[in-house]
This record gives sequence, structure tokens and C-alpha cells, in this order.
Amino acid sequence: MQTSYAPPRTNSRHGRGFWLIAYLFTVAMASSTLPTPLYPLYQREEGFGALMVTVVFAVYAVGVLAALFLGGHVSDWVGRRRMLALGLLAGIASGITFVVSTALPALIAGRVLSGLSVGLVTATATAHLADLNGRARPGQGLRRAEVVATAANLGGLGLGPLISGLLAEFTSSPLRVPYVVSVVLLTIGLAALTVVPETVQRPDPMPAYRPQRTAVAPEHRPTFVGAATASVVAFAVFGLFTSLAPIVLSTLFHSGSRVMAGLAALLAFGSAAAAQIPLHRLTPHRQLVSGLAVMAAGVVVLVLAVNLGLLALFLTGGAVAGAGAGITFKGSMSTVLATAAANRRGETAAALFLSAYVGLTVPVLGLGFAAQSLPVTVALYAFAAALLLALAFATWRIVTARSRSAMMGA
Repeated sequence: MQTSYAPPRTNSRHGRGFWLIAYLFTVAMASSTLPTPLYPLYQREEGFGALMVTVVFAVYAVGVLAALFLGGHVSDWVGRRRMLALGLLAGIASGITFVVSTALPALIAGRVLSGLSVGLVTATATAHLADLNGRARPGQGLRRAEVVATAANLGGLGLGPLISGLLAEFTSSPLRVPYVVSVVLLTIGLAALTVVPETVQRPDPMPAYRPQRTAVAPEHRPTFVGAATASVVAFAVFGLFTSLAPIVLSTLFHSGSRVMAGLAALLAFGSAAAAQIPLHRLTPHRQLVSGLAVMAAGVVVLVLAVNLGLLALFLTGGAVAGAGAGITFKGSMSTVLATAAANRRGETAAALFLSAYVGLTVPVLGLGFAAQSLPVTVALYAFAAALLLALAFATWRIVTARSRSAMMGA
């Protein structure tokens, strides 16, 4: 059973709807990273260590993976707006949970709800932006939708820690005010969703529900595996700056500023979003190769910064690694969307995000365990070595997939 799409009509509603979806996508992602600079405060208040921080972070990623696996593709059947509304409601529930209590069980519950929200919003908003862009600008291709979707995703992830860091620094209730602001912004997004055009017409009869599956044509599988592997590495870099960066800053660089922790995350994610602008005209293959190279350089700079104890160099390395990760993820998204039929965009985007959030979970959880029994510097060196090996593997898969495609096309 294929998805039935509403008849294409080009009008200003689709153009306005495009930017409203970009707004709510950004706000949803920003809400998910609000706790980043606040973890040291939770540690002091609740008395847990670095390992529990990574566990709390991991349950968020598990929530994302569960939502992607169970519902990330369902918008192809039931409609984009319904799934986005469900994702925003989960985000609002997460914010309310954080406001009500700062206890560890509430922190875990709030992070699970936040993960469910992000998992439902990411794939659906990405597909909805592509649909709305096609209606508002017929014949113009997917490039604008890809750039805006990636910028909203990564830009939102970077804005969240900065906003919460600033609010935490200058308000008397740092563990509650950021989430109140988040709930208000998400509620505005939910209201705005009512005027966004739906781009999917529900099929009749509805297909039987099934969990997420990856449907990639045999000739595209090597390309998809290469892009997915690159996304795993890119999100592992992002995971460092959304989980343990505040602890690294306070332990190695003696900086307990919550604004500095938010700034470190903003530099990584902001660079990821900004780096795509001058390189958006490159082919997806060149974006992937360039992004992996820049990311490797950034990881090396991070290692040097830790070795030399230079905070400015650490922030620079984060910006460079983040830029490479952003370029890499943009290339990955462009690659997989180019191979997907219009009625499978939500499913294909969900499959890529599934891969990416594995990268966000497993390596960072490993880093948290290592930091419990090893000095933080040694744990970071091991993490960097693993990233560099994974980067080499991803580059090899992408290059060999390209060569194989060229041979098949000859």
C-alpha cells in the first residue's frame, strides 16, 4: 500500500508553512539539549557522578531510538501534522516533568519523554519540509529543504544549551526557568501547526502498522551504509558536547561557568549548521568526504587541547569537529533522500536518524564508563582514537561505494 498524497497546489500557505515547521523543528531540538549545562547542578543537588550523567543522556537517546523505530515513519501514512503534534506534546510533557521535580527519577523520565519528542519530530519535520518546499517551489529540487532541515536540527541543538546556560546563570531557579520557557515555545509551535498545510492524504484502507524498516534498493545499499556510518561518527562528536562537556570543562579546564558550557555546545552545533552554507553546492559525495576530513582535524585539535590544557584550543577543536560533523550529516541526508521515493521519505529519514542516534548513545556511554575508572584525559584520548578509527572506516565505505557505483554505471 503506497501513501496517497494530496493534489499539489502551489500557494503562499505552503511557503509560510515551511517556515513554521522550521520554527517548531528548531524549538523541539533546542528543548532537548536544555539540560546540557545544568548537569553539574543536578550532580550537586542529587549527588550522582559522571557515569549517571551518561546514563541519563543514554535514556534520552533510547527514547529517540524507540520513537524512530516505532513511529518515525508513520507520518507517511497518518499525516505529518498528526505526528508532529504528538511529538510536541511529548516535549511539553518533558518540560513540565523537569519543572515539577529535580529528583533523579524525574530527570530520567523527563529525558525519556524528550527523546520520544525528538524521535517523532526529526524524521517527520524533515519529510514535511521537503513536501512543503516542493509545493511552494515546484521544480526547484530538495536542496533548500535539506539545508533548512539540517540547520533547524543542528542549530536548535546548539541554541538549547546556550539558552539554558544564560537563564541558569542569571535566574534564581536555574533548574526550572529554562523548562518553563521551553514549554511556552513548544506550545506556540503546537498552535502554529494548526495553520500548516497537510501534505499527506491518508490512504483508504490504512496499511497495517509495522515498526520501522529500512527499505533500500540493492544498488543503493552500499551508499546508504556509508552515509549511515558517517552519521554515527558525526553524532558521536555531538554526544560529547551534549553530555560530558560541562564535566570536562570543570575537571580539565577549571571552568564551572554554565554559560561557558552552553557556549561550547553552541560552537559545536552552530559551526555544524553554519558550515553547510558555503558548501551546499557541493555534491553529496564531496560533502561527505570533506566533512569527514574536517571532523578528523577537529578531533586532533581536541586531543591537543586536552594535552596542552588550553581552553581556547578546546573550544576551537569543538567548532572544527562540529563543522565537520554538520557537513557530514548534511551529505548523509542528501545522499539518502536522493535515493528515496516521495512516499518513503519519512521512512528513509527515520532510518538515517536511527543510525545517527546509535552514534549519539553508544560511544558517549562508553566514555562515561571509562571516565569512572580512568583519568578524564585518558578516557578522552581513547574516545578520540575510537572516533578516528571510525572516521577512517566511514571514509573507506563511502569511497568504495562511489567506485562501485561508477563501475556499475560504466
